[in-house]
Amino acid sequence: MSSIRLRLLKWLVAPILVFNLLAASLTYLLAWTPAQLAFDQGLLDAAAGLAARLRPGNASTSIELSGAGGPVIGAAAQDPSWFVVRDAGGRVLAGEPAFPRRPGAEPVRDDRLHGQPVRVASLMVPGPGGQVEVAVARTLSQRQGVRAAIVRALLLLELLFSLALVGLVWFSVGNGLAPLARLRARLDARGSHDLAPLDDNGMPRELAPLVSAFNALLGRIAAGARAQDDFRANVAHQLRTPLAGLRLQLEWLQARHRDDPETGRTVDLLLRANERMIRQANQLLSLERAAPDRFERAQLAPLDLADIVAEAVQAFVEQALRKDIDLGFELASAKLMGDRHMLRDLVDNLVDNALRYTPAQGRVTVHCQATPDGALFAVEDSGPGIPPEQRAQVFQRFVRLDQHSSGSGLGLAIVRDIADAHGAEIALDSGPGGLGATFSVGFPPA
Repeated sequence: MSSIRLRLLKWLVAPILVFNLLAASLTYLLAWTPAQLAFDQGLLDAAAGLAARLRPGNASTSIELSGAGGPVIGAAAQDPSWFVVRDAGGRVLAGEPAFPRRPGAEPVRDDRLHGQPVRVASLMVPGPGGQVEVAVARTLSQRQGVRAAIVRALLLLELLFSLALVGLVWFSVGNGLAPLARLRARLDARGSHDLAPLDDNGMPRELAPLVSAFNALLGRIAAGARAQDDFRANVAHQLRTPLAGLRLQLEWLQARHRDDPETGRTVDLLLRANERMIRQANQLLSLERAAPDRFERAQLAPLDLADIVAEAVQAFVEQALRKDIDLGFELASAKLMGDRHMLRDLVDNLVDNALRYTPAQGRVTVHCQATPDGALFAVEDSGPGIPPEQRAQVFQRFVRLDQHSSGSGLGLAIVRDIADAHGAEIALDSGPGGLGATFSVGFPPA
């Protein structure tokens, strides 16, 4: 996957480094060329000083020196130096006899003397017998030291400038991409059901088309989701009335044919199927009411959770008796802000789920109490329990761990949506003694 940051850095940093390299080369030339000219001028001045000591005679030229020709010219010089004075015939009048002779060469040139590189400056001075050559040579140690110092200084400066420029480019690219990071953070902070359009206030002009396209996509997704929800709600609502009428007819038919065992069994199967269809229609309606995009927190009202639980549990007493399950409840007043109908759906689904999966002669206990953090509702059962690795799956829609039991796999998904809508936290643990399961929902304080 390509990175915009790396692409920007590649196209910005590489030209900057090339430009710095060219600038360093130019700076080196600007710094070394004057130094080279200064050194050469020093050699020419030394040669001119020697030429000023020449004394032309009638037949030859002589030179006045304080001593014999020595290896050093100028006491302050750091490099070993030599000089030579030759007449027109090439005879050495003074200085170093091994001094190289290059007739017609440049006045200032590179050469070698005594096996080491030297810089030579020579002057031609008129004499009685022709042109007299005065030449001075000096080693390159001082020049090389100055050149090395210039190179070191330039390398250090270029390294510092390059690092500073790369850091500035990195910061600038990061600052330029910050709106993308903020946009990503805003998207990451959204819930899975939040399809509201993005706010484009303060958005850079380059991101405005992207935000507009994304908002259009969210609008199409929201429209499709609303159409599906409306269809589901309409189907569930339209099914409730005929199913209720069918149930009445089946109960009447069961009463009329109570003495006919075969007809009674058939009617009993039809009643059970009718009951499952009514329950699934009710769950579809509950799922529609609990949808996050349809829930309005303004509808919340102060409630006592204990009253809702007590009302709901009474409807399951007969179901528990049919399965020979000990249904108990421990209720204490617990105040919260909630929607009565949705909380009733939450309680119904959790209690029904516990009774459905608890075997005969089992136990289901319903708890409701106030806590320092708000209100707590819990349902314990002595059923088969749920393995830890599968507990996260049971809250997904249409997931049923036991394929042999009846149900649509919507009950716990409805519980999750209702808990999320009320800002509650739902937890699933093992029951007392490690047996069964305990579903608990912690509500925030009122």
